[in-house]
Amino acid sequence: MGGVRVRTGMLEEFLRRHDGVITLAQARSSGLSHSAILRRVHSGQWRRCANGVYFADDRPFTPAARIRAAVWSHGAMATASGLTAAWWLGLVSTEPGECEVTVPRSSHGSRAAGVRVRRRDLDEQDVFEARGLRVTGLALTVLEASARRGGGPKVMDAALQRRIGLADLQRAHIRNRGRYGAAAARRMLDAAAGGARSEAERLVIQLLRGAGIKGWQTNFPAGPYVIDFAFPRQRVAVEIDGWAFHSDGAAFQNDRKRQNWLALHGWQVLRFTWLDITQHPERVLAQICAAVSAR
Repeated sequence: MGGVRVRTGMLEEFLRRHDGVITLAQARSSGLSHSAILRRVHSGQWRRCANGVYFADDRPFTPAARIRAAVWSHGAMATASGLTAAWWLGLVSTEPGECEVTVPRSSHGSRAAGVRVRRRDLDEQDVFEARGLRVTGLALTVLEASARRGGGPKVMDAALQRRIGLADLQRAHIRNRGRYGAAAARRMLDAAAGGARSEAERLVIQLLRGAGIKGWQTNFPAGPYVIDFAFPRQRVAVEIDGWAFHSDGAAFQNDRKRQNWLALHGWQVLRFTWLDITQHPERVLAQICAAVSAR
């Protein structure tokens, strides 16, 4: 009896640490026989999520449980990827509606409801274990999530500010050329490497010209400063920033001095980042038009 209690305790600890999800192999290694597993399923104690994957139904089926069951149902080499990995690693706060799982090219099996399967052989540098689940490494996760609808450049910008270096992202991109979303990630990496501000300025020019807005000048001198886009008659200044991760204390302080000087000399200052302009161009244009028409 003592041995059974120890095994039961180990089993419950495993379920607790793994969101109530367990595989057939894991249950057997915990000391359960095949018939004992079947009894749990038939009695309703365990719910069968997929072939060889079960959920202990005495607890809530959380988002983490759903993701873990989806990944484990695709075999020992299956890896959470894309926005699913980003949620697991805390890069995004919104639970993905569809689980993304990357499996080796040689894997077989059909796609389950609510799961998107991508077949690709991952480099060992791009996989690690987080809370007992195989997930894509931080660099590859950032690249993939940034290229997904619901992720976007804000994921990469936030990660570069707090969690990873640009060189790490670039190396992961090179290792994983040809993946889904690689072209979009490459454009973001180029922008993050220093091209964001110049690209943003080109996009603003396209917005203004496309809307037929007149009366603006680029690189307009104003006292000791140069305004990116100026409407001299209305005294509206449009300033373009790059990515937030490029900002440092000195740059922040200089921007505040510049903005205060312009405000004290009668200019209304609008500031936009590369993310604003690429993700919300209509909003940027509307704010510029509102400021110009109001003065």
